[in-house]
Amino acid sequence: MGTRVVDAMTEDVVTCGADTALEAVAERMLRHGIGSVVITTEGNSYGIVTETDVVFATYRTGASLAEIPTRTVASHPVVTVEPTQTLRFAAKRMREEEVKKLVVVDGLDITGILTTQDLISHYGELTKEVEDIRRNSNRRTNKWPREEF
Repeated sequence: MGTRVVDAMTEDVVTCGADTALEAVAERMLRHGIGSVVITTEGNSYGIVTETDVVFATYRTGASLAEIPTRTVASHPVVTVEPTQTLRFAAKRMREEEVKKLVVVDGLDITGILTTQDLISHYGELTKEVEDIRRNSNRRTNKWPREEF
């Protein structure tokens, strides 16, 4: 079985309610250094707001961020994945749904978020490990003379 979502996801998910003003969402993004906030209703994931959503909300509406409720710009329903599913499955889901972020849920509980950056970072680490193995195995197999069995 391949690497699971739980092994690459970010566990600390920043959330806010659907009626929160977009200004507060933008402030949370800045404070936490993140590009999205998961929107919840009654503790369950409802949608997601990204930096792009914030930027275009004022452009489209002409209103200030303080006047725009999050639910009016959130992408919903949110696309989810389970922590036990494989990264291959998650990557396929991102491609099929045309999203860059998946909310990780265990039942109705939000347990993390998986982004394309998480996938790139995880696969980058694996690629480095494979290269190290390849280099080390080349050193071993390139020793001459070889010992007889």
